[in-house]
Amino acid sequence: MDIWKTNGFSISTNKEHLDVDVVHHFLSHVAYWSKGIAKETVIKSIEHTALCFGVYKGEVDHGGSHQVGFARVISDLATFAYLSDVFILPEYRKLGLSKWLMDIISNHHELQDVRRFMLATNDAHSLYQKYGFEEISNPERLMQKVRQSPYQQ
Repeated sequence: MDIWKTNGFSISTNKEHLDVDVVHHFLSHVAYWSKGIAKETVIKSIEHTALCFGVYKGEVDHGGSHQVGFARVISDLATFAYLSDVFILPEYRKLGLSKWLMDIISNHHELQDVRRFMLATNDAHSLYQKYGFEEISNPERLMQKVRQSPYQQ
């Protein structure tokens, strides 16, 4: 498990450090993409994700920290990766944490050989463009299957 530290914050890929209540609350009540998601679904998504990045105020490996951000990289760690569920809690924004998180993810040793790294965003294009993400050049090649409002049944 990897840990990075700076300015009183830390990032860890150790899933045991994740505060599932924090992640679930944000995804279920704040995030536009997953309103109403069940806690069991969040837990299952974390369990089956190759890399989860928790952002913490304090040193996560010495206790006394609390989670302030999160991101998942769904991947086979060889050819494809999808960045999902990225957030920094509102009261910790404007501190450079999202940029630091994206720098850590972009440079993570397990993701350096991935051929295609994708994400979807409604409002953070300028952040992701700084890390090499760009609009899809041939969107006609991509297809999707979307279940409308799967969490609000």
